[in-house]
Amino acid sequence: MGTTTTPDRTGAAGATAYRLAEILRRPLALDLGVVLLYTVGAVWLLKGLWPDPAHRTLSLNPEDQILIEWFLAADTRVLTFEHGLVSDRLNAPDGVNLLANAASLTLGALMAPVTLTLGAPVSFAVLTTGNLAATAAAWYLLLSRTFRLDRPAAAVGGAFCGFAPAMVSHSNSHWHMTAQWLVPAIVWSVVRMARAAEAGDRRRAVTSGLWLAGLVVAQVFLGEEVLYLTALSLLLFAGAYAALRREWARRVAPLFLTGGAVAVAVASAVLAYPLWVQFRGPGSVPNGPFPPHYYSADLASFVTFSPLSVAGSPEAARLATGPAEYNAFLGWPLLLVATAGVVWLRRSPAVLAMAVTGVIMGVLALGPELVLNGQRPGLSLPYQLLVDVPVIDGALPQRYAMALVPLIAIVLALALHRARRLSGRMRVVPPVAVALALLPLVPTPLPTEPRPPVPQFVSEGHWRQCVEPGGVLVPVPPPTPRSPEAMRWAAAAHAHFALPEGFFIGPYGARGRAALGTYKLPTSQLLTEVAETGRMPPLTEEHRRQAQRDLAHWRAQCVVLGTGQQHENQLREVLGHLLGPGERIADVWVWRP
Repeated sequence: MGTTTTPDRTGAAGATAYRLAEILRRPLALDLGVVLLYTVGAVWLLKGLWPDPAHRTLSLNPEDQILIEWFLAADTRVLTFEHGLVSDRLNAPDGVNLLANAASLTLGALMAPVTLTLGAPVSFAVLTTGNLAATAAAWYLLLSRTFRLDRPAAAVGGAFCGFAPAMVSHSNSHWHMTAQWLVPAIVWSVVRMARAAEAGDRRRAVTSGLWLAGLVVAQVFLGEEVLYLTALSLLLFAGAYAALRREWARRVAPLFLTGGAVAVAVASAVLAYPLWVQFRGPGSVPNGPFPPHYYSADLASFVTFSPLSVAGSPEAARLATGPAEYNAFLGWPLLLVATAGVVWLRRSPAVLAMAVTGVIMGVLALGPELVLNGQRPGLSLPYQLLVDVPVIDGALPQRYAMALVPLIAIVLALALHRARRLSGRMRVVPPVAVALALLPLVPTPLPTEPRPPVPQFVSEGHWRQCVEPGGVLVPVPPPTPRSPEAMRWAAAAHAHFALPEGFFIGPYGARGRAALGTYKLPTSQLLTEVAETGRMPPLTEEHRRQAQRDLAHWRAQCVVLGTGQQHENQLREVLGHLLGPGERIADVWVWRP
């Protein structure tokens, strides 16, 4: 009787597993795996927003989310070459200087196709998620490729850069602060320029300067405050590093400064007109709108866990000026481990230079006067010298603490990289210490809440019956910084119509200084008071004439009252007295001046 044989399935499966393991061990596969983990983490943080972006909002800062969605909608006009640095679609008839606001034109232009097809809320969700993952990935690539650290160490450093408490906090609708994925590229261009100068390679030093110029231009339209903090950190680091390596600095200075001069010259030429518009053009402001004495970091916040982390508590929020400004919440374990890392790696001039830079930026984050546990003992600090300095006063003091994030991340990554050279039990000490420092800072998902739908009058295009594209639609009441809800109407219509007033930074403060929003015209003030209180003042013929003057000033083509809002009946009665009978279109009431 013959024997039969069966296929060696175990051998085939083993071969497949072996080939799969070989693929996963390849550098590119490892890099993609790390980036995928970052992306999954970012999506998880925004899990409350993703199921329905149009009807969900970040509950800790919904007003800024509305503003960003309006920016995204206005930026769709770049596809039709109608977009400028000053927009006429808000604050009619004056318009809004986009560069004087956190408009982030780079992000808006990149997302324009998504905004047009899926809506501004979806673009907002993509950007909020993408900024975190992309920033982490960019730092990971810099650490692993340029600094040549092993991938696990680089992955930890990149994760902290992308998901540090400050980054998670600013994900509450501060897109210009979380879009930091070009910062590692800027650092790369500077490092490349220094290495070229050290090697005496003039051509490479110049091309590095050109790279730096292009990245600076892109970052200006991505987020100027991040660029300022990056530039200041690099200057402080370069000064400290040069002081520690004087002979090296003398040798590389000529070519390095040549590359830097190329970067400054090219970037200045490209940015000359945009910066003129920002600081001298229509709607420009001479100062920052936020007082530095208020927006300063509390010294106690540095050793406290963020309320948005697993080890944080809601009570810690009292140490910050708002849930989108947990800039300095690093926690005492991380500060201890980072300090120990600096001591351990003290033979490295780069580590010492980073420590000096971190200390200076941390002190500047404390603002002009020391704040400790909410108390002001009356101690003036170095930032006092920067108060009212033009341009610089636009950066909030407490945000200087964000510069500590990449500095600490690099120290941690270097410590983990060096730990692999150790033997015995000492080899596990740095990884355990880093884990104990970072685990309390693991972020929790950002809180979200429902929000009402945009009226069908807007979402279904009925607005075209009363206002032509580019015309002015007056929502009742007009949007304000505290209540910008009506700006969602314009965002849903891709900013095809303009609004009066609104939420923005403009020169409407005392003596033309910066203010949030603009002054209210009498009719707007009347409608706002009725909307908030339900109380109707005695109306006269003068109110009617004033309404006509205000509508003429706004160049209004129609006035729209949404149904279902608070005190709707009182508002209809007031509008009827001022403008006559209204017309019902879809789910709103419309008056045509």
